[in-house]
Amino acid sequence: MTRNIDFVAWFRSVAPYINAFRGKTFVIAFGGEVVADGNFVELVHDFNLLASLGIHLILVHGARPQIEFQLRQHNLDVIYVNGIRVTDMASLQCVKEAVGKVRVEIEALMSMGLPNSPMANSAIHVASGNFVTARPIGVLNGVDLMYTGEVRKINTSVIKARLEDGEIVLLSPLGYSPTGEIFNLTLENVATEVAIALRADKLIFLMNPAGISRKSKDHQDDCALWRELTVKEAKSVLKKFTTPIDLADDVQLYLPCAVRACEQGVGRVHLISRHIEGALLQELFTHEGIGSMITQGPLQTLRGAEIEDIGGILQLIEPLENEGVLVRRNRELLEIEINRFTVLEHDNMIIACAALYPFPEENASELACLAVHPYYRKTGCASTLLKHIEQQARTQGDHKLFVLTTRTAHWFIERGFVETTPDKLPKSKQNFYNYQRRSKVFMKQLPF
Repeated sequence: MTRNIDFVAWFRSVAPYINAFRGKTFVIAFGGEVVADGNFVELVHDFNLLASLGIHLILVHGARPQIEFQLRQHNLDVIYVNGIRVTDMASLQCVKEAVGKVRVEIEALMSMGLPNSPMANSAIHVASGNFVTARPIGVLNGVDLMYTGEVRKINTSVIKARLEDGEIVLLSPLGYSPTGEIFNLTLENVATEVAIALRADKLIFLMNPAGISRKSKDHQDDCALWRELTVKEAKSVLKKFTTPIDLADDVQLYLPCAVRACEQGVGRVHLISRHIEGALLQELFTHEGIGSMITQGPLQTLRGAEIEDIGGILQLIEPLENEGVLVRRNRELLEIEINRFTVLEHDNMIIACAALYPFPEENASELACLAVHPYYRKTGCASTLLKHIEQQARTQGDHKLFVLTTRTAHWFIERGFVETTPDKLPKSKQNFYNYQRRSKVFMKQLPF
């Protein structure tokens, strides 16, 4: 029975994401290591699952280990300038062979319809082609990079047409010039530029570390991740931490791309580990995610509540009402009093709320129904709401703010409230004081 209840709760929790993601465009970038490590079949299942949910999916693959293997097989030297491989004619042939092999392997795996898998009886097709126009990087630090190039243009109209037809678009790290030349590109360059060109809703990089953290790349579990960063915060991280001791190699490679993508209109960029089973699904279909997310601006919004917020407020306060922490309020009462509420919204989810009830005859107000989602109770949300409520009270000319509580006395004392007696409440509030509940009364003087 418990198992069934857990399943129902889980299914309900992911339903909003399914609805929100349908018809959205996601670009997912992964290196050749992902294809070579033996666990790629499970990831392919997840790709097809996303596509079956109506997500427009663009996959960008790399081939670095496969290219390096081909170069070794042909006894060719690998030359790098500022971390960029020099591609001469002989190396280009190895690049084409390696990239072609990886692309064919991916297409074959994504075409499987294994019984009892997410791809069973699926009719999802993969489209690839010359969607990327490239140009040579040219001479860098006095060295001609020859056939190493960068993205010049993305054929967005053709890609959009394929996506609208329900196909998954697969892009390789190769680009083509109008004169028929082929250029060796990096997967991060292709992924970033296609995400920008299509104004993708999400750009996702699968990498070795779990996300962004300041630590040695060999000890990724020693420090907490930065779960969310704005573009401004990400730039600060890149400026402050510049070595592999501070940031993992993959983070130094992908984080600048994430910043550029967000600045150019991409909705969100996610950096997640390729080593975690179901990492893609965990990042996309849980509110807390498992990696790091970069956005243009802050995800939290403090605002007045609206009638559409009632469902989210009820989800916050009902568990506390059942525990006796809050006085019970039904939906009808919330609808009547919704203009009294302030909510803190995080990524379209109501994570905290509070209400302010004025008593103008005594220049006082009551703080009521302060509730915070369990996941965010140690993040300062309650203090943020209290500060806002105090400012509201001062703005309307109140000299004091009071609260009735049964379980959180010390929290209010730490924030300047002083315990008093029910007879110090406004007269009209005294008439409704519940002596059976025996709530403690705390008062705070509001400075002007």
